[in-house]
Amino acid sequence: MSKKQHDAALEALDRFKIELPSWGFADTGTRFGKFFQDAAASTTEEKLHDAGLVHELTGACPTVAVHVLWDFDEPGNPDSAAATKKLAKKHGVKIGCINPNVFQDQQYKLGSFCSPDANARKDAMKHTMDSIALGKAVGSKSMAMWLADGTNYPGQDNLRRRFNDLKKAVRKMHDKMVKDWKGSTLLIEYKPFEPAFYHTDIPDWGASLLLCQHAGKNAKVLVDTGHHLPGCNIEQIVALLLNEGRLGGFHFNDRKYADDDLTLGSIDPYAVFRIFNEIAQFEFDTGKKPGGAAIDYMVDQSHNLKPKLEAMVQTVCEAQKLFAKAYLVDRAALAEAQSAGDIVGAETLLKNAFDADVTPVLKAWRKQHGLPADPLRELRRSNVVARLGKERARARAERGEVASASYA
Repeated sequence: MSKKQHDAALEALDRFKIELPSWGFADTGTRFGKFFQDAAASTTEEKLHDAGLVHELTGACPTVAVHVLWDFDEPGNPDSAAATKKLAKKHGVKIGCINPNVFQDQQYKLGSFCSPDANARKDAMKHTMDSIALGKAVGSKSMAMWLADGTNYPGQDNLRRRFNDLKKAVRKMHDKMVKDWKGSTLLIEYKPFEPAFYHTDIPDWGASLLLCQHAGKNAKVLVDTGHHLPGCNIEQIVALLLNEGRLGGFHFNDRKYADDDLTLGSIDPYAVFRIFNEIAQFEFDTGKKPGGAAIDYMVDQSHNLKPKLEAMVQTVCEAQKLFAKAYLVDRAALAEAQSAGDIVGAETLLKNAFDADVTPVLKAWRKQHGLPADPLRELRRSNVVARLGKERARARAERGEVASASYA
C-alpha cells in the first residue's frame, strides 16, 4: 500500500458517514416467531442511547433513521418532533432519514398509495404529509418511502392503475417537500417480493427510477442490498444510477437467499467491495474527492439472534473496512489495463485491493479521532450489553411488560 493510497483511504473515511436504524436496536423477528433479548431497546430513548453508543465507539454514525409510528409519540404533533430531537441530542446523535409507515395498519391490506380503496390512499397521503412536517421539524434531510404494496394473485387488481396512482402520489409528496422542506431528498426504495408474492408495485430499480423521474429532481433511488433477485448485478445498478444522478443512498445488509437482513459482509464481502469500487470509480472519473459522492449510507438490519449492539458495530466496522479497500485500487493502472483489453490484469487490480490488509489505515483513522482501535472488542470488553440487559429487563418488569417491545 503506497502512501498515496493510504492517504486517499483516510480521506474517504473522513467523509464516510453511516446512518443507523432505530428499529435495528429493538426486538424483531420473522413471520414465524421472535426471540427476545434482554438488552434490546424497547423505547425510543433506549434506541437513541444505543445509536449514540455505536457512534461513540466508531465515530462514523452521527445520525439515526427513524420510523414515524415507532419513534414519535404523536406523529401529527410538533411537540413530538421536538421531544424526539431532544432525546437524540442527549445521546450525541441527530435524527436522520424519516420513514413513514403505510404498511402495518389493517386498512393497508390491499396496499397504500396503490390500494383500490380511495380512503386508504387518502390516509396514506395524510400520514406522509405529517411525516414531511416531522422531517422538517427535527432537521432531517431525507424521507424514504418503502411500500408493501402489491398483489398475491393474477387478476387481483389493475397493475397499470396501481402504478399510475403511485406516480401521482410521489409527485405530490415531492412537490410538498420542495415547497416546505428545503434541501430535502425523497428516497424511493424497491423490492421484488414480500409481503406481496405475485407482484410488488415497486419491484426493481427501474420502477423506482421511473417514479423518481416523474416526481422531480429531488427524488432519488434507494438501494437496499438485500432487495434483489439472486444473481442480480447490484454494482451495475449502482454505476448506472450514479451516471444518471439518481443514486440517493443505500440500506446496508447482507443475505443468502432473499431479504435476510444479515450483518453487512457476513455472506459476501466481495459483493460489498464491488459496490464501493463503483462509487470510488465514479468519484475518480468525475474529479470528486475520495468519499465525496454525496450518497446517504444507511444500515437496515434487524435480525433477532446476534446481540443488537454487537451486530450494529460489526456492520459499521465491516463497511469501513470494505469502503477503505475500494480506495486502494490504482485507477490509472486499471484504466490502462482496461484500454489494453487486459482482463486478467484489470481483475487482479481489484482483487489485490480487496485482499489488502487495511487494518493500519483503520487504526490510524481511529487514532486521529480518539476512537478505540477495535470498536467491537472494546464493546465486548466493556460488558455493556450484559449491564443493559439487566437494567432493561428490570425496567420492563416495572412497567408490567412481559417481553421487549417489538416490531415485525
